Amino acid sequence: MPVIVKLDDLLHQRRMTLTELAERVGLTLANMSILKTGKARAIRFSTLEAICRELDCQPGDLLGYLPD
Repeated sequence: MPVIVKLDDLLHQRRMTLTELAERVGLTLANMSILKTGKARAIRFSTLEAICRELDCQPGDLLGYLPD
């Protein structure tokens, strides 16, 4: 899939664990892990908004596009 999730990089920059972010956003750790590994097929705007709020970032900081 040409859309990549850069959640790992943002978490590292913010010195935050995936568990901490999942708690703050209100998602299960399993669902947050699926998103982090790029296995998610979709993301709700409300989830994207909550992640951006907690990581103090823009959606473009979280998602990238690599054409084939």
